[in-house]
Amino acid sequence: MTRISKPSPKRPRRRPRDLKSGQWLLQDAKARFSELVRRVRSDGPQRVTVHGRDEVVVISAEEFRRLKGNLTGEALIVAMQDSPSRDFDLEPKRAIMPVRNVAL
Repeated sequence: MTRISKPSPKRPRRRPRDLKSGQWLLQDAKARFSELVRRVRSDGPQRVTVHGRDEVVVISAEEFRRLKGNLTGEALIVAMQDSPSRDFDLEPKRAIMPVRNVAL
């Protein structure tokens, strides 16, 4: 038996979105990751979309550190020291928990 195959219709090649807008389709971002990184450094944050919705934003490490801030807790300590309620005593309530005898 001879099988006659029809040539499959050629799909039009999908063009990537205009990357000047800083918006990437996920598959484009994966395929052109090096370019994405270069654009983050030169043009700023780049958005990656999945199914037409913004899913993530790629930013530089320097920008991430700036946004993350100092995690030493120093700002919290200063805020607590400047609080008008700094002399407030927090004493946890202690209660004896009942113990049950459970037969095994």
